[in-house]
Amino acid sequence: MNRLALVLFALVLTLLAAALPLGIGVEPAFDLVGFHLFAVVLATAGLLVASRHPSNPVGWLFLGIGVFQGLDELAQAYGERAAHDALPAGEIGDWVTTWIWIPTPTLLALVFVLFPDGRLSSRRWRIVPVLGLAGCALAVPGLALSPGGGTEYAGGENPFGVQGLVIDLLVALGMGFLMAALIAAAASLFFRFRRARGVERQQLKWFALAASCFGVAAPVTSALWNQTILAEVLLLFALAMIPVAAAIAILRYRLYDIDVVINRTLVYGALTATLALAYLGSVFVLQLALRPLTKESDLAIAASTLAVAALFRPARQRIQHTVDRRFYRRKYDATRTLERFGARLRDEVDLDTLGADLRAVVNDTMQPAHVSLWLRAPEASR
Repeated sequence: MNRLALVLFALVLTLLAAALPLGIGVEPAFDLVGFHLFAVVLATAGLLVASRHPSNPVGWLFLGIGVFQGLDELAQAYGERAAHDALPAGEIGDWVTTWIWIPTPTLLALVFVLFPDGRLSSRRWRIVPVLGLAGCALAVPGLALSPGGGTEYAGGENPFGVQGLVIDLLVALGMGFLMAALIAAAASLFFRFRRARGVERQQLKWFALAASCFGVAAPVTSALWNQTILAEVLLLFALAMIPVAAAIAILRYRLYDIDVVINRTLVYGALTATLALAYLGSVFVLQLALRPLTKESDLAIAASTLAVAALFRPARQRIQHTVDRRFYRRKYDATRTLERFGARLRDEVDLDTLGADLRAVVNDTMQPAHVSLWLRAPEASR
């Protein structure tokens, strides 16, 4: 393996190992474990890609994100431990936490615009690294010197804070540039996918699936962040899918399984939403209907659970049929053609008609350049 990649990977593990004992007992258990695992996933994906393809910057970018994530975890853990145990310089850890995460969206935008081969698809996308670096250069000093922060600091305020309109302007411009860089990077993936063919198109499908999951998860988790731990689980899972999908695509491990993954994601995502809505709706209706008879009984919940369980199989088959028809039309048409041919095959006795039907089925389903049918002569005519 590449030595520099191993050194960066070891640095991430060292930072996390130092942060773990500091955070135990003062940080929420899920935050401590979840974000540590996320950093390990980032570093592992970066190590694999950088070792196999050292000329591709995507692996190095993931390792860089892992290093910044490790620094963030260490600074946060020390700041909270210092506040809890009255250790010195705890405000320094709080201060580092406020701005150390800023390089991460910059590096992530570079991953988007350089995936999968490590090169820009055209010169016009140079705007992405320019916006990202400008946003990072403005936002880091802006947040580092901003007097705000409130409860992020043990003392209630930034010990290095400077009052002034310039600081607020730096933060606003920096965050605006970072957001613009991420949007432009996502747009570059869309235009690259439209022109991609063959292996590159399959690689982009993997990455697009992960990015789409994150795009769906981000607004949902932001709305539910302080209400349920499932929001944090969903966000971390969606984030972890990005480096995993990128590593699979670049290393070409099970590359052509992406169509199956997308199909199953569409089917079971729609199935989960359908069953959840059916369950909530049936519970609400049954509780209204049975309340005069059952008072506080759980009969409505039990009946709704049984109804949803009975609905699972037919709903899955119906959704699978709809997804195949809408998104996999060629496969759907081929399956229907084979089913019709199988039905005719049971009743057809004329060999010439059967041969013509077989050639037509092969043409419709496989679409070859040429079809020939060879039949062995019967024993009596030899």
